[in-house]
Amino acid sequence: MTEAAKGAEPDCDVVVIGAGFAGLYAVHKFSTLGFKVVAFEKGADVGGVWYWNRYPGARCDCESYYYSYSFSPELQQDWNWSLRYSEQPEILNYLSHVADKFALRRHYRFSTAVTGLTYDDRTQRWTVEGSDGRRVSARFVVSAMGCLSQMQRPNIAGLDNFTGETLFTAAWPHGGYDFTGKRVAVIGTGASGVQAISRIGRSAKHLTVFQRTANWVVPVWNGPMSAEFNRWVKEHYGDIRARCRTSQGGVPFEPAQVAALDLDEKTRQATLEKYWERGGTQFFSAFTDAFSNIEANEVVAEFVRAYIRRVVHDPKVAETLIPTDHPVGTKRPPMDDDYYETYNRPNVTLVNLRETPIVGFDASAIRTGAASYDIDVLVLATGFDAMTGALLAVDVKGKNGKRLGDVWAEGPQSYLGLGVAGFPNLFTVTGPLSPSVLANMPTAVEQHVDWIADCLSYLKAHDIKSIEATPDAQKEWTEHSDMVASQSLYPRANSWYLGSNIPGKPRRFGVYIGGFSNYSQRCEAVAQNGYDGFVLH
Repeated sequence: MTEAAKGAEPDCDVVVIGAGFAGLYAVHKFSTLGFKVVAFEKGADVGGVWYWNRYPGARCDCESYYYSYSFSPELQQDWNWSLRYSEQPEILNYLSHVADKFALRRHYRFSTAVTGLTYDDRTQRWTVEGSDGRRVSARFVVSAMGCLSQMQRPNIAGLDNFTGETLFTAAWPHGGYDFTGKRVAVIGTGASGVQAISRIGRSAKHLTVFQRTANWVVPVWNGPMSAEFNRWVKEHYGDIRARCRTSQGGVPFEPAQVAALDLDEKTRQATLEKYWERGGTQFFSAFTDAFSNIEANEVVAEFVRAYIRRVVHDPKVAETLIPTDHPVGTKRPPMDDDYYETYNRPNVTLVNLRETPIVGFDASAIRTGAASYDIDVLVLATGFDAMTGALLAVDVKGKNGKRLGDVWAEGPQSYLGLGVAGFPNLFTVTGPLSPSVLANMPTAVEQHVDWIADCLSYLKAHDIKSIEATPDAQKEWTEHSDMVASQSLYPRANSWYLGSNIPGKPRRFGVYIGGFSNYSQRCEAVAQNGYDGFVLH
């Protein structure tokens, strides 16, 4: 019997949690530097969110060529994307290719969630416990569990009465699902729901969408990535990546140059048309004041309203699909090319839960205050406990046995989204109060992992055993992040950015919106100043 099988605690330098974009790069980076790495992944293989989110229509909302790694020039040249915006199977294949190319799977314990993290004040090491009961002792722990990985199971009255099939977009059957001939209900119209609805509507016998909150949906104009464009990208990757690293969104596009309120109406409309034709997140780069001034935001919102009214044939349905409770873009804007057109299909019904809430379920039906809807399949696109959910699902105990859940009882606090006071040698990749989901994630991931790797190398070279954010630095950064968010329109939306989708969750804007480039410069300055704001022992 091996030592691991006996439940002994093998030593390593770094434990990495997760096998998505962040986890794979972290394992590669740390192991290349000579650190002994053990990695955990609750899924049976690599992919992270792209392993679990296999619902029909699952697709990235950043373009393929920059929603990818930059750390390997060879990787950039040998991989070809088929679509402008990659869909889930292709992204999963890409991450599997990366794992193969750099032999990363050998570091992983798959099908093993981390259930406990306990810091020993005496040894200055973490004990990491897996769901298989085995433990690992590590000097450092790097959480790469992701911002959107802890699935939200909704508490809907009477849901257990339904005896048909229930599917979650966040944990889709790996063999897929055939909706042909089925009566389907979808609850949830966030990003996942929007993408799934347009695909399910094509094949289901009937689709009923239960909408509580209307969302602003922007087209991406997806299509094949031409051989000519692919060649251009590969020839210019150096410039593309440099633009990503120095932009405020981690993307290779020019930022907005003009304020909506400084333009006449004709020029505003022409500008919006130009950016609408570009599609995707670029649409929100039309004006400098769209997320700071409600009048400017209304200019953008009215443009989208006109589009919805033009596309959706039934005026009542169109009005139901137009958001009335949040400025455009202040919730995660779903992106899909066929969403609004789906409601013109004769086999699709929209139910407004604001007017007629769900009152219960029968074995084969959903009941609202106005009607009963017979269904065979229920699809729950009810999202995630974002930003903090994955880490708080683990029993994390830091110095003096203090639990992370208690420290974050009033909302997440962190220093740069990298470390938390009282939890030495624990790093979070794209953690709370970092740019994370408001930046291109692979760019943000590489910046974070590179910073952590440089930090670990510094500690090793100087024979330093631990690094911990100071309470004062954490307080200053948390207040700064709160202040920047308050100067924007984002807090006007009850979004998962604030934790509003989780009953009882404390409200704090969980993303740093001061810009990726600004943030990166701050991180670099901290490192250059001997890790200012951290205590090193």
